[in-house]
Parts: sequence; structure tokens; C-alpha cells
Amino acid sequence: MHISPNSAPETQPDSLIHVRGLWKTYRRGQVQVEALRGVDLDIPPGAFVVLTGPSGSGKTTLLHLLCGIDHPTAGQIRVDGQSLEHASEADLTRFRRDRVGFIFQFYNLIPALNALDNVILPLLAKGLAWKKAAPRGQAMLELVGLQARQRHKPGELSGGEQQRVAIARALVAQPAIVLADEPTGDLDSTTAREVIQLMRQLNQQSGATFLLATHNLEICQVATHHYEMSDGLLIAKSTPR
Repeated sequence: MHISPNSAPETQPDSLIHVRGLWKTYRRGQVQVEALRGVDLDIPPGAFVVLTGPSGSGKTTLLHLLCGIDHPTAGQIRVDGQSLEHASEADLTRFRRDRVGFIFQFYNLIPALNALDNVILPLLAKGLAWKKAAPRGQAMLELVGLQARQRHKPGELSGGEQQRVAIARALVAQPAIVLADEPTGDLDSTTAREVIQLMRQLNQQSGATFLLATHNLEICQVATHHYEMSDGLLIAKSTPR
């Protein structure tokens, strides 16, 4: 199904993510780059959404705007009931801390900390004491199959294990939304499939909405919604499941 950039869909009142007319323009020297060009998007709670498209199509820019890392040039963004386009930096920091989990291509684990301490960092950032945070971290590591590796540091773990730690960290604070940027990009194909299945399983168990930007088309097989991006536009969408 192709999406016309001139025909905005009707507002969906039950949307967890609601975006209208989203533009993002950067300046590189004297050159103006339009990273997003009028994106409209509605995502329901609990969805497992996959964004695909070539490099430079706007996938990462969209993720950054949805979590308040960056501000749009124009348009509206509402995530979990909070408007982001005019929010203060303090409000955006609280929003990211309390409602968003992140999964990165290269894991972004702290090398000096063991798996458990990496997982509970979001809870410590919210002011929870280590003794109260640790059991929740241990439970998350058990969910991702790493209960026996909680004392190992990232350098002692395989790439797939490090990504499982990163997934546990993203979910430990029970966020409403989990954003993942190329979460399987640094993994071999077999490990990538295991990580994909794990994310989908945790999506179903936790009820968190997952939004993944990826070149890995295999992820689309387990998606509830698939959007294709090109030149800053959503050009096609489907609902595989």
C-alpha cells in the first residue's frame, strides 16, 4: 500500500505514537538537507513496528525525534500522551528516563560494569537503590537467558549475549516504548534470528511498543506493522501480522 504525502490519515485516538506533518531539516554548511518531509504516523500500544529503507532515508532521524533526542523543524509528535515538539530539555530528559528504552547496534554497554550493573542503570538513574534494583535486573537477565552471566563484563560476552544484556536494560524500567536502531546489524545471521525472536517474545510479554529501524528484512516476518522509508517519506506500509 502506497502512502500519499498529501493525504494525512485520520487521527487514531488509541495511538501510543501520533505524528503529523513531521519535518526535520539540517544544515551542512550552505547545504540544506531535508531528513524528514511531512511524515504522518500512528502506532497502537503493543505493536512491533519495523522501519526499513536505504541509508539516509530518515529512519534514524525519526527514532531520534520520537524519543526527544532531537527537535523537529515542524510538525506534531505525541508519544504516550506527551507532546514532544515544544517540550523543555528537562521534560524530554524525564520522558526518556521514564518511558523509553533504547537498543543500539553496538550495544552501548559500559565495559567496566558487569551485565547486572549494566542492566539496572536505568533504575539507578531513577533513584532506586542498588539492593532494590538488583532483583529486577536479575529477573530481566533470566528472561533473556543470561542468569548465569550476570557477573560477566561485556568483554567476556559474545555479541549476541551483549545485545541480550542491552535488551534487558531497555526493558528493566518497564517503558511504554522501546526504540531499536539496527539492533541486529553487528550480529551473524543465526544470532540475529535469535535476537529477533527474543525481542518479539518480550514485546508480547511486556506489552511495550517496539519500533525498530533496520536493513534486516527478516525482522519484517514477525512485525505487526512494516513501514518503508525513502527520501524522508513513509512510502509504503503493511501489516504482516
